[in-house]
Amino acid sequence: MTQFKRETLRSDLKSLLFLIAFLAAFSMFAIPMGLGNALNTLMNTAYELLIGTVFKIMAIAVIAGAISNLLTEFGVVALLNKLLSPLMRPLFGMPGASALGIVSTYLSDNPAILTLADDHKFRRYFKAYQVPALTNLGTAFGMGLIVTSFSLSLSGKLGGGVWKAAVCGNLGAIVGAIISTRLMLMFMKKHYGSEAPALTEAQVHAEEAAHSHHEKGFLHVMTALLEGGEKGVRMGLGIIPGVLIICSLVLMLTNGPTDGVYTGAAYEGIAVLPWIANKLSFLLQPLFGFTSGEALAVPATALGSAGAALGIIDSYASRGLVSVNDLSVFTAICMCWSGYLSTHVSMMDVLGCREHTGKAILCHTIGGAVAGVAAHWLYVLFTLMG
Repeated sequence: MTQFKRETLRSDLKSLLFLIAFLAAFSMFAIPMGLGNALNTLMNTAYELLIGTVFKIMAIAVIAGAISNLLTEFGVVALLNKLLSPLMRPLFGMPGASALGIVSTYLSDNPAILTLADDHKFRRYFKAYQVPALTNLGTAFGMGLIVTSFSLSLSGKLGGGVWKAAVCGNLGAIVGAIISTRLMLMFMKKHYGSEAPALTEAQVHAEEAAHSHHEKGFLHVMTALLEGGEKGVRMGLGIIPGVLIICSLVLMLTNGPTDGVYTGAAYEGIAVLPWIANKLSFLLQPLFGFTSGEALAVPATALGSAGAALGIIDSYASRGLVSVNDLSVFTAICMCWSGYLSTHVSMMDVLGCREHTGKAILCHTIGGAVAGVAAHWLYVLFTLMG
């Protein structure tokens, strides 16, 4: 057999195997949901994500980009880098400027850090191997304020101790962020080395030349805001494919039918991820100290959407299925994971590090799990201390 025929045969075999795998994966949705419902749910979910999530993220990116550009333009990032490097480097292995990324994602959502990373005046403080780890660092604090506020709002259902759960959850998320970021840095240092800068000398000179002549006063402020906002628009457009494709599939693997019946509505699915979590309950319950097996659906849902996970928590709290200890774990995991399976792909793509997406997801899976365990045992410790 000639070399050409062997290559043709391999290509045909590869196509056949892909077709079989594709049909098997599609059948996993089409058989229980019905072909029409599965297709309608996929399209409706993508549409709802575009309208309700992507445009919101774009708005966040525009505002975050404007503010971050203003801060970098007037030297605040440089000041933060000097002041916070003694804290950030020992904990996260990142320059002090990365603290601004933590603040921006805590106040908004995971992709807020991308607008900072796209700014050369921000990126110049980083080494090449540290840039991909911004995905892990930013995601670990994504929606932090929203998750924490939600936890505190459950005091009427779970009692006054929810503040302790919120504190332990935030501390657990910090532990998870350190683990996730450090693991990612370890992988990236092997690939990029420890000395290569994130920006080439040509990029640095081009950036300096572009900002060698500044407007003054109010015009300077407005120019910085508009330039940063423009970067946010580009960032928002860049994440559309990843969010719509990946998040739609993850949500369909996370959620079940509406009131037990498939209707083709958005956000329905086959609930595979919660089923897997229940199968692993013998391992997960001792680690997290959950009150009931149903609680495992929350971290499974947080893989794809922290917002959806918060809705489950509220429902469980109303039915008395969770405790304050559970809430501390939920806070840590929803904050640290914050739907990372649906955002990591697009975030790594925007950073130009698509080939390292698998490593980022692996590191963050470990980090989120550690965050939950840390929150549980911190809550136990705080309870014993009175």
